[in-house]
Amino acid sequence: MRAFSELLDNLNCTPQRNGRIRLLINYFEKEQDPNRGWAVAILTGGLELPNAKTSVIRRLISARTDQKLFELSYEYVGDLAETVSLLWPNTSNNKTHLNLTNVIKDLQRANRKTFYDLVGNTLDKIDTSERFAFLKLIMGNLRVGVSARLVKLALAEYGDKQPSEIEELWFGLKPPYQDLFAWLEAKAPPPIINDKLIFRPLMLANPITKDALMDLKHQDFVAEWKWDGIRAILVGDGKECKLYSRTGDDIGQAFPDIVRVTKFRGVVDGELLVVREGVVAPFNDLQKRLGRKKPSKKLLEEYPAHFRVYDMLFNHDVDLRSKSLIDRRTKLKHWVDAIASTQIDFSSQINFSNWEELSAIRDRARANGIEGLMLKQINSPYLPGRPKGPWFKWKRDPLVADCVLMYAQRGHGKRSSFYSDYTFGCWRNTVDGVDELVPVGKAYSGFTNTELVEIDRWVRANEKERFGPVRAVEVGLVFEVAFDAVHISSRHKSGLAMRFPRIHRIRWDKPAHDADRVESLLQLV
Repeated sequence: MRAFSELLDNLNCTPQRNGRIRLLINYFEKEQDPNRGWAVAILTGGLELPNAKTSVIRRLISARTDQKLFELSYEYVGDLAETVSLLWPNTSNNKTHLNLTNVIKDLQRANRKTFYDLVGNTLDKIDTSERFAFLKLIMGNLRVGVSARLVKLALAEYGDKQPSEIEELWFGLKPPYQDLFAWLEAKAPPPIINDKLIFRPLMLANPITKDALMDLKHQDFVAEWKWDGIRAILVGDGKECKLYSRTGDDIGQAFPDIVRVTKFRGVVDGELLVVREGVVAPFNDLQKRLGRKKPSKKLLEEYPAHFRVYDMLFNHDVDLRSKSLIDRRTKLKHWVDAIASTQIDFSSQINFSNWEELSAIRDRARANGIEGLMLKQINSPYLPGRPKGPWFKWKRDPLVADCVLMYAQRGHGKRSSFYSDYTFGCWRNTVDGVDELVPVGKAYSGFTNTELVEIDRWVRANEKERFGPVRAVEVGLVFEVAFDAVHISSRHKSGLAMRFPRIHRIRWDKPAHDADRVESLLQLV
């Protein structure tokens, strides 16, 4: 536990990507199995603790310290694990260094009733630094600048392997990954995995602008619409199917109408949509299907799921990923025709003779409710991850609106000292004919660190009311907000919700009363 705690501390203090990889490799070299495997599981989000709830931690600290002190401390620190680790009372000077594997096994064996006492007793035994690591282990959301991808890169470098080799095996492996480390250290052959129904890493595209596009030869690319849905892959072994999101989550329970296609063997890549009478519905409709463990018959009928496919990774047991895009799509078209499902169709290509013609087609994307275009090299193989060059996404231009800052909240991690999460609104008429501000969105990106300091200073100087960690501010600061779309929403007071809002510009020069109105945004739905 001590070594893992020191790893988290060092990762948190190392901003450079290569430096973090080196820290991970050093940890793999010095730590023994199965501790290092459990650390990998924690860092990649692969550790499962069914009874680990944030509410347990809150109950524990509430029983040991003044509630007001906790609230003020949490508001300032901005991270629950760090706050609790600092506030936890020192009940003994004889601190114990626990074994990471034993800690995890104890947590996994605990039931809902014993979990509370186990966590409390463990926190009493360890010091502040290990408390922080222990709490992060339980709650996840480490915020130490390490993604699952970075851990896999470190594993690949540690074992002198290609990252693609790690990706290929990853979703067939289970913590604490002892078979993986044995292979990386040349002590055993590659892990044997049941690869029939496992997730396969997806190939992702890089964004591109029109100016950059002009440097490419249009003859080398094909174009498709970029549909505004959920990227997914459908995997079949001839007996059953599984549907995975782009991050490898099994989402088949929410889409039983798609996984009913059980009599095929292979892997296809596509987009989950809601389609009615051939027309793709807004993304807001698809959201009503997400996360449902057992969708009702009414939900299935009102929001019919559709899978629009555009690539094939495996056909039966034949791996097509090294083949050209054209070859893969030919196999895919035959597969779609053979399936003959009304809920699965083929994403057709867009004909164009030059980039200017394609640009004009792209300009019509918003009017057709489409997110933009995908550009793919004709001869490109299917490469997991986000390789540079073969695939590009050319999204439609964002919408913009001038909105007034209403509320600010402290950020987390490195932003915990700043008000960096902003809720903003637009004007509308009340029944009395008086203008009022109502929230239309929330954003915490799009500004520089220098701008963050300036906004934070303005928030502190113009605070008018407190709601826990949130500050209501005086009407005065205008943001030009960029967003992808706007939808009707009964959950929000304004009656609408922005999709992917981000701060585009800070309008220090613009009077707040000149900001946009809800009526104008409603016209963009």
